[in-house]
Amino acid sequence: MNTEPEYMTNAEGHLVPSALVKPQDKLTNQLVMSLLGTATSMRDAIKAFKNLAFNDVDALLNLLAEKYGAKMGGKKGNVTITSFDGKFKVEVSINDFIQFGPELQIAKSLIDECIHEWSGGANDNIKALIFDAFKVDKNNRLNADRILGLRRLNITDDKWKSAMDAITDSIRVSKSKRYIRFYHRPTAESDWEAIKLDIAGV
Repeated sequence: MNTEPEYMTNAEGHLVPSALVKPQDKLTNQLVMSLLGTATSMRDAIKAFKNLAFNDVDALLNLLAEKYGAKMGGKKGNVTITSFDGKFKVEVSINDFIQFGPELQIAKSLIDECIHEWSGGANDNIKALIFDAFKVDKNNRLNADRILGLRRLNITDDKWKSAMDAITDSIRVSKSKRYIRFYHRPTAESDWEAIKLDIAGV
């Protein structure tokens, strides 16, 4: 029985009689559709596995919490669980995506004042770190890690401390994303190797 459609739709959206479509184009189309069908099924399976994995880890944490009389509400935080033989590991982590509020402009102004006042005595390396922290990337975005890293500098100047307080107050968590990763190793003394699945992308 011939299951070939009477018409095929081309890239312009026009219906073309199948009899007029070249055999090699039909063969190519069949291969693409077959591979895409398999790829879509695999993506859906990975997505289902991700949800199952998160639910199973959360169930374990809730079970342990009950054992110690604790209650765990909302999304669970960072956790690592390892197999009994030490050869397999599951890590769950939460990454916060940070934006900065208007307080950051106040912090930058205070920092500029500090740099001006320190012009003769500030370490050039510290100056470079400060200037680099406020550079934007090609998408005009600030690097949150570099800005937050300024708070780790051991500077006792009162104006600097006020600037660091302003940076802290400027932090806004725009969203959080939860990740799960899997690792294995041949022996309990070997280095961990990631089992690579693009779980974060589904």
